[in-house]
Amino acid sequence: MSTIGDAQGTQGTDRPASAEARLADALRTGPFPVALRAALAARGLALHRIRHRLELRGVHVGVTSLSYWQRGVRRPDRPESLRAVTALEEVLDLPPHSLTRLLGPRTPDARPQARPYRAVLEAAAVVESLLAELEAPPDGGLHTVMQYEYVRIGAARELSHRRSQHVVRAHRDGVDRYLAIHLGDPGGDVERVRVHATDNCRVGRVRRHAASCVVVTELLFDGRLRSGDTALLGYEVDDGSAGPSVEYVRGFTFGGGGYVLQVGFDAAALPVRCRRFARSSPDGPRRDVAELTLNGHGTVHLVQPEVRPGVLGITWEWD
Repeated sequence: MSTIGDAQGTQGTDRPASAEARLADALRTGPFPVALRAALAARGLALHRIRHRLELRGVHVGVTSLSYWQRGVRRPDRPESLRAVTALEEVLDLPPHSLTRLLGPRTPDARPQARPYRAVLEAAAVVESLLAELEAPPDGGLHTVMQYEYVRIGAARELSHRRSQHVVRAHRDGVDRYLAIHLGDPGGDVERVRVHATDNCRVGRVRRHAASCVVVTELLFDGRLRSGDTALLGYEVDDGSAGPSVEYVRGFTFGGGGYVLQVGFDAAALPVRCRRFARSSPDGPRRDVAELTLNGHGTVHLVQPEVRPGVLGITWEWD
């Protein structure tokens, strides 16, 4: 975890133009922690001085709370906290409502509620054990803004390859990695599975569980993200170690992001029927089932603009 120190210096008229430009951009686009940090940096005020100036206005907020707000660890939700944010706009010489409007609804997108792995994965206990080996916290600090996956089914009807691209956003400071979970088909050989980093990351440690066909891979960023930062990353998985595949599913512990899944079939092994579906749990009944038409390129796809926690997937039938 990284630590965020108090901004030092004095407030004056000769502030760096770059700091003012970053502040203007942050106030326009948010999220709240990023905008607050930009304002503190532009004004050159330490948190204890901010607290003192708030007290002169009859508003009492501790340095710890101010630090938590700028780091995105906590959100000013209570009425007295919202009054403090309004006073902060005055202290920091910001336009009225420039910070308060970034708070949005009381259940913020910046820190969505997560479901446990057992709610979306049959092999949840195995995944949690492998994550523990990698010293990963229960909340990895990232949620997906957009995800695109392409899954390739080979001539022997096996899951041979998948390619994933993610846009992720950090909802806490200090995040330096994404943990990719690959669940192979029954009977697969995890020792044959290979994970390759393709965009803006590199492969770190890899953990495998043979009986459950689970592979967990660290994808390391070049630096640590702060709350509100986004990252684009891509990786590929070579598998092809199991027998015929009949479905591909993706579990979502967080809701709210967009998801696109495309499945491509070898011309020598085309299915006779494809359908999309959703489940609220790994063993729950299928819902939202819809037929998918195989196109001339041998692919089908689904698009989900805003996912809900649970399972999404595509299933197919062979002749």
